[in-house]
Amino acid sequence: MAQVPRVEAAFVASDFNTGAVKALVGGFDFNINMFNHVTQAWRQPGSSFKPFIYSAALDRGFTTSTVVNDAPILIDPKLTGGKVWEPRNYEGRFDGPMTLRHALEKSKNLVTIRIMQAITPRYAQEFIQKFGFDPDKHPANLPMALGAGSVTPWQMLGGYIVLANGGFRVQPYLIERITDVDGRTLMRATNRSAGDEAIRAIDSRNAYVMHSLLHSVATKGTAARATRLLKRQDIGGKTGTTNESHDAWFCGYAGNLVAVTWMGYDTPKPLGSRETGGGLSLPIWIDFMKVALKNTPEYVRIQPPS
Repeated sequence: MAQVPRVEAAFVASDFNTGAVKALVGGFDFNINMFNHVTQAWRQPGSSFKPFIYSAALDRGFTTSTVVNDAPILIDPKLTGGKVWEPRNYEGRFDGPMTLRHALEKSKNLVTIRIMQAITPRYAQEFIQKFGFDPDKHPANLPMALGAGSVTPWQMLGGYIVLANGGFRVQPYLIERITDVDGRTLMRATNRSAGDEAIRAIDSRNAYVMHSLLHSVATKGTAARATRLLKRQDIGGKTGTTNESHDAWFCGYAGNLVAVTWMGYDTPKPLGSRETGGGLSLPIWIDFMKVALKNTPEYVRIQPPS
């Protein structure tokens, strides 16, 4: 007798240049609860949100070689919107001064918090709107650095589209065209594509450096399994795990596709004591990309001037 799983998952993928959605799975069975987790589930993104904070830092003058201290810190409640906060890294270890590149590879929480202190939460809250995020869902305090706000997988898709395509805000869409019984076109998608400067969200240099950072995550960091198994050199992405492993994410891109995977319970509770986005959601992403990118050449990103 088949069992209905209690844990849910969501997956969505699109062409990052056009926004055309290639795959969408809203959960185990829509008929059970009439709920699409891709478009309706508001969840904490955890560390999968860090790239948007890093992009804001680049905009403020940080570089991939900027050194930030991965050391303990005690945060005043006025800066957190709650109680005294003593954040830690996932592995419970502090590794001292390190570059931004190494910090993102290893998903260091304390480095990201210090970045947020430097650029200010208010600036970060304004900057993330460039990627399509709702500022009301991301209060301007330090925990935003670690993905303590709320997003849907659909929003994360839109955000990572910007990181993948060179900095353009391309809207994902599901329907290309509708025709009547006689073949007359009733509706056609009018989406703008990457390359249209009218929809540029971030500077091309910022986007290029962010790809370099996310590629490092996918080759030497928490998502290195993706490059090892897919045997491609055009992968970029970021894992995400929230407090007590309530949510597990992987958001990334390769070829001409960007895809987002989420896993969690409808009523948030731990997925397991040591479960992570890299352990639960990344394998789903890899399995999809193995098929979707078969015979697809690697995507070449051209370094912008200066």
